[in-house]
Amino acid sequence: VQLQASGGGLVRPGGSLRLSCAVSEGTFSNDLMGWFRQPPGKEREFVAAKSRTHGIPVYADSVRGRFTISRDNAQNTVYLQMMSLKPEDTAVYFCSARRGRLVRSSWYEPQHYDYWGQGTQVTVSS
Repeated sequence: VQLQASGGGLVRPGGSLRLSCAVSEGTFSNDLMGWFRQPPGKEREFVAAKSRTHGIPVYADSVRGRFTISRDNAQNTVYLQMMSLKPEDTAVYFCSARRGRLVRSSWYEPQHYDYWGQGTQVTVSS
């Protein structure tokens, strides 16, 4: 399975971006799709995840209410709509996938994901 993330760029504070993640074998074959990010000089952190079998997504506290994860199984694509962006959202964003089901409380943990995209840079700056 290959994941290809795109849509990053430079945006001013308060602006919006939509990231896309194309999945080579289809999103339907992967139960859990997630987005993580790695800010400069920091470790990778959870952003959002959405399961095919459990409809309610999970978000990090820092992005809840501003970011929305969605899946288009027909297009084999996962999206991350980011609004009201802040400088602290600056990071490399990675999409990830897990084939099997995972208890919801573990969705935040990167070690449970099987596949990773190459990352796309998001820079929020005036």
